[in-house]
Amino acid sequence: MISRIDLRGDALPKGPALRDLLPRADFDVSAALEKVRPICEAVHHRGDAALIDFAEKFDGVRLTSVRVPAEALTDALDQLDPAVRAALEESIRRARLVHREQRRTTHTTQVVPGGTVTEKWVPVERVGLYAPGGRSVYPSSVIMNVVPAQEAGVPSIALASPAQAEFDGLPHPTILAACALLGVDEVYAAGGATAVAMFAYGTESCPPANMVTGPGNIWVAAAKRYFTGVIGIDSEAGPTEIAVLADDTADPAHVAADLISQAEHDPLAAAVLVTDSVALADAVEKELAPQVEATKHIEDRIRPALAGRQSAIVLVDGVEEGLRVVNAYGAEHLEIQTADATAVAERVVNAGAIFIGPWAPVSLGDYAAGSNHVLPTGGCACHSSGLSVQSFLRGIHIVDYTRDALAEVAHHVVTLAEAEDLPAHGAAIKARFGWKVPGQ
Repeated sequence: MISRIDLRGDALPKGPALRDLLPRADFDVSAALEKVRPICEAVHHRGDAALIDFAEKFDGVRLTSVRVPAEALTDALDQLDPAVRAALEESIRRARLVHREQRRTTHTTQVVPGGTVTEKWVPVERVGLYAPGGRSVYPSSVIMNVVPAQEAGVPSIALASPAQAEFDGLPHPTILAACALLGVDEVYAAGGATAVAMFAYGTESCPPANMVTGPGNIWVAAAKRYFTGVIGIDSEAGPTEIAVLADDTADPAHVAADLISQAEHDPLAAAVLVTDSVALADAVEKELAPQVEATKHIEDRIRPALAGRQSAIVLVDGVEEGLRVVNAYGAEHLEIQTADATAVAERVVNAGAIFIGPWAPVSLGDYAAGSNHVLPTGGCACHSSGLSVQSFLRGIHIVDYTRDALAEVAHHVVTLAEAEDLPAHGAAIKARFGWKVPGQ
């Protein structure tokens, strides 16, 4: 059901070669880019009419309007299962607690007497948020996108999710209910690349946004790449990943359950166990079969995900070597299930989010830990962070110098300008003090 990679002894390479040995899903955004290009340009030139045509083509429903009417949001919340509502409200409450602490404040540094640099943080003016709606419904992704944007102070927030034929062309009602709980009333029935294009270009119904965030499939990732430089994006999210670093103290039933929990997302989902215990590896494999049989989505998601090239049990000589492997892998979600898990977790440098010990499974982070589940995938955790309040803020430096403060450093500015062969830069300083400027 799941393959093994033996990196014990001399099989564990040093440096970049290690990353090439680790399992990873095939996810060719470049190839998908050419397929989304005409879709994006159709939205550019035809606006809402293109969105309606693509909803019929891809989602099997002919829309009368792309924007979701306000009463649909109210109705969805009114009809929401009370238990689901309570769970969403608690998820929102916890997410707000964490993300509110991420707010940045204006800070002024006095560089010299009379010379200050102030950094102020300004939210983007408008964001388009995306909540997937393919194999599963993700109201949790609504929360994970909306809460940090709201806590950052973004004044204009819109959300898109695919039209659903079974709900008369509206996004899934649980998505709509989550929007209503969060006070987001600008919602669109648009999915995949069409949603990203709608936010990037704007249409008759939807003003353009400055930024688009949210997870999605390869078409969403390709559209984000297409619009890089036109709008801000959070990341080109690929298939979801879990890596578990475990030793013989881990419970194999817990580890197997956690691997399966990510495999049920998608047939390209990655489930990786890194361990120095052959006994644990054997026990986890033994646990996988009955646990898989006892759940849903077996043949269309879980089995192909676990059997795919992106999933494996990786054997190493010890936890030290395991750390090298998980740092090279840079998982979206990394669980540490070892002795002294907290100390081991402190040595992890590449991960989207880290889950410590047996009582912090990835599922907790998906819904109710308070952390954000929109995280870097495909090894991008080595250079990127998960979605946060900072994702929606821009730092602006404000420079305020008096005449005396400028005079003190003027000769250094002129010297550096001339060293870079940019004499006009220096002349802009000289002109303020009546110094001789060449050519005058």
